[in-house]
Amino acid sequence: MNQDSSRKLQTATREKLRKLNSLRGGFSQRLPSASALGKIFMAFPLGEPIYQMLELKLAMYVDFPSQMKPGVLVTCADDIELYSISEDESVQFDKPGFTALAHPSPLHVGTTHGVFVLDPHEKSSSSDVETISCLRFLHKPSLNKMRDSGAVCKGQSGLFSVSGEEFVYTDSTYYFDFDTAKSLLNLLKELGPLDCEIDAYGDFLQALGSKATIDYTNNTANVTKEESSLVEIRQKIFHLLKGTPLNVILLNNSKFYHIGTTSEYLFHLTEDVALRAELGLLNSAFSLRETSETPGCCVMCSVLDPSCSVGAGSVVEFSRLGEEASVGSGSIVSGCWVGPGLSVPDGAFMHSLCVNHQDKIRFVTVFFGINDNLKHSVDAPASMDELKLCSVGLSQCLSHWEIKNEALRFSGDASSCNLWNACLFPVCSDQQSSFSVSLKMLQAVLSGSTNPLPKDTKLMSVQECLQSKNLEEMLKLRKVLYTDITQRRFSS
Repeated sequence: MNQDSSRKLQTATREKLRKLNSLRGGFSQRLPSASALGKIFMAFPLGEPIYQMLELKLAMYVDFPSQMKPGVLVTCADDIELYSISEDESVQFDKPGFTALAHPSPLHVGTTHGVFVLDPHEKSSSSDVETISCLRFLHKPSLNKMRDSGAVCKGQSGLFSVSGEEFVYTDSTYYFDFDTAKSLLNLLKELGPLDCEIDAYGDFLQALGSKATIDYTNNTANVTKEESSLVEIRQKIFHLLKGTPLNVILLNNSKFYHIGTTSEYLFHLTEDVALRAELGLLNSAFSLRETSETPGCCVMCSVLDPSCSVGAGSVVEFSRLGEEASVGSGSIVSGCWVGPGLSVPDGAFMHSLCVNHQDKIRFVTVFFGINDNLKHSVDAPASMDELKLCSVGLSQCLSHWEIKNEALRFSGDASSCNLWNACLFPVCSDQQSSFSVSLKMLQAVLSGSTNPLPKDTKLMSVQECLQSKNLEEMLKLRKVLYTDITQRRFSS
């Protein structure tokens, strides 16, 4: 290949990566390690080499296309739906308007997902699959809202057979037909480029059903950033879709697993006996050094020295752990190079990203407590102590690093200060030193000690890291891991 052809190939590859990354949804503030490449490319501990969420979704929906008229299928990249139906039944997407899958779920699950209000006169079958019309769709409703709207069912599904046991039908994947797709495209042309966030579930599905009302268009509680045009555009969508049928396919013998938060991710990959058995999840998948002697942990596409240890309930992915290195329990280590002898604390989240900084390739390792709320915001830096990093107020964290409060910078919108846009994380020249520097900062906060940063250390926020990420270099690092694992396995 000549030099000119090589440059063209590199340019084409970058463009493909850019377009591929633009297909994913919003940033994952509840599972930040999935933000750089997108949740659809999250790894799972099975397969050789390991599967991604994309492969799981394709496998789960392999029978759908043959039962589907032309249209659009919408799904989330952070959930898994497993279902069982008899041989004479099928899941069909052949009705006009919208058709959504529905799963029986406990009431508490309904408060964080979409809930269907069904027509009580239609549901009569006890089969695994039943298609009925929906009166209304509720987006993350309260318990009282579910009860008042008639969404709560009792002991009728395959999973809730105990008499009187309450449940709701929650959402996952949905389909809309070609005519509806054309109508939405025409509306987009009329509106022009959007400057606000439109939710594919809340803003579309809440407009459907005979009992749908326009009230939801003014509710911005679940919006990441509210723009002035949001309510007006929502109302136009409502009026366009009002009267469009919403059919619901009740998958009565099904399970819905959501893995979009750090706690859910850790539970389902390390502790959930049911999911591990149903999918055949492994403790160690496509990695060097088996970890079967440490039950309840999960290692994916990583190289671990035989002397290192990974605690129960922890996930390590796309990382290297050196001699005598250790990871505590209930932690996530993603894309990191953990040097010899270093110890990741219990309940820690650590994720290394490759970024472009001042025209150079650099590394930033972000760190949080597993249960930290990265979405919680305050109006001004003066209130930063309301933001908790590992349960410690942010101003106190700064004191451990000998950074003055007034020196802390928040990226993006100055009226919204949170852990996501707080510039706390050092920019380093290589992956290994990046992890080491950030680990010392985290340990200082947890131990109450002092760890001053070197003078003129540049600090970035998670938000800035993602805006300046070098996706090509991050994929190269994964490729190196893949090659290393493959060659060393072959040689042994």
